[in-house]
Amino acid sequence: MAKKQAFNPYLPSYEYIPDGEPHVFGDRIYIYGSHDRFNGSHFCLNDYVCYSAPLDDLTDWKYEGVIFRKDQDPRNQNIPADAQIVQRDPNVDFGPGTLNAPGVHSMYAPDVVCGPDGRYYLYYCLDVLSAIAVAVCDTPAGQYEFLGLVRHPDGTVLGAREDDYFQFDPGVFVDDNQVYLYSGFSPQGADDPAPRYHSQVMRLEADMLTIAEEPRPLLPAAWESKGTPYEGHEFFEASSIRKINGKYYFVYSSVKCHELCYAVSDKPDEGYEFGGTIVSIGDIYLNGRTEAESLNAHGNTHGSIECVNGQWYVFYHRQTNRTQFSRQACAEKIYFDENGHIPQVEITSCGLNYGPLKGKGMYPARIACRLTRYGKNVYSGMRQMGTDYPYYRQDLPDCEPSAEMDALDAKEPIQYITNILDGTEIGYKYFDFDNVSSVSIELRGTAEGSMQLYAGEEKVASIPVSFSGTEWKALPVKLAAVLNGVNSLKFAFEGECKLEMRSFTLE
Repeated sequence: MAKKQAFNPYLPSYEYIPDGEPHVFGDRIYIYGSHDRFNGSHFCLNDYVCYSAPLDDLTDWKYEGVIFRKDQDPRNQNIPADAQIVQRDPNVDFGPGTLNAPGVHSMYAPDVVCGPDGRYYLYYCLDVLSAIAVAVCDTPAGQYEFLGLVRHPDGTVLGAREDDYFQFDPGVFVDDNQVYLYSGFSPQGADDPAPRYHSQVMRLEADMLTIAEEPRPLLPAAWESKGTPYEGHEFFEASSIRKINGKYYFVYSSVKCHELCYAVSDKPDEGYEFGGTIVSIGDIYLNGRTEAESLNAHGNTHGSIECVNGQWYVFYHRQTNRTQFSRQACAEKIYFDENGHIPQVEITSCGLNYGPLKGKGMYPARIACRLTRYGKNVYSGMRQMGTDYPYYRQDLPDCEPSAEMDALDAKEPIQYITNILDGTEIGYKYFDFDNVSSVSIELRGTAEGSMQLYAGEEKVASIPVSFSGTEWKALPVKLAAVLNGVNSLKFAFEGECKLEMRSFTLE
């Protein structure tokens, strides 16, 4: 039986789980994240779900189901039908209107830890309310129950006091039975003499709710980093921590948004030194690439690192559907040098796979790791990606995982690339080609022009494309040379066209 393969994104094409926090519990790895809705109007509109995979097979992801619903939080219950969202921080603009039904708040990026008592604790925030909530469960992916809000020793909710830091994107970590809680949101340009917006750390009591000390600043913010190694890569959000070879690695999303950075310390709660960029969703900085040369739409990303069977991976998310509200989970192998530094890794199509993808067979177009036009891909503002660039979309509405959906996805990919115009380049890394002499591309739309096909830097096909139709059609391409060995693949379109691409087959 042929071994399955893992692609990026590594979950089903109809699934949108950003902000991934990977954790190994027992013999499985679990992915916890927020839960976007396809074509949603805001971040994180769906309930928390979980996926897991056996440690010896990262191609075999299992849907664990809904683990916590937003209506389980008392702040989302018994709300009058005409209520409006209240208590949102007035200094944080996350768009007009309500996030869900009137008065109902979304659950943003969570984290999960196995507490000293052996139970599992889920920490999260309701959109931009300045408070951290906790839910608890006896198993990693069971039905979590609301426990309470993180609080001061006198019972006051953390974040409610006027002098409290703003609470956001919690990360939680246990070291020698001491529980550490990390939090914070620090947008570039905020300039308050006593800023609420800051990376912070605190210790928790054994009840997992009460802080044992007042939160303390951790990483420098944009307004205090001039002249330091953090300058230009300051903390923005997404606190996450791991202990590796006696060192503490703090992973975070920087003010650049498109990158995950890290800092290292000998202690979990102080002394962090900037390490560098782990991954950028546009491969920005690799080989001198600038933001203007981004290989993908570079909205925000959020994630962390985890070790599986001796191999470390970085988990992050990409943008789809020309907004920042339908994000998908990706991952790449990472490596540590002799000094414990993590060199920046490139984004690929085969991140969690055991190696390059097989050089024969059908592949969904959605696994592209390069999606550009005229050598770049940008977004305008916080909400809408540039309308003149290709992007990922699906015809179906927001979908619930099911065996039927999985079968359909394998046979006829649900997600595809749309808005393919003159100058579009669609790239894939990497394949181990096996005597490939032709490629068949599944397209629909209109085109009068040509398509160039590259294996690495070598052009291996150039064909005229005269195409029109609303149904998917296969376009066969005979290659100028037989392909063997490990290489990348890139499709480049020229001329008058407005196409969509669903899959391609290597033969």
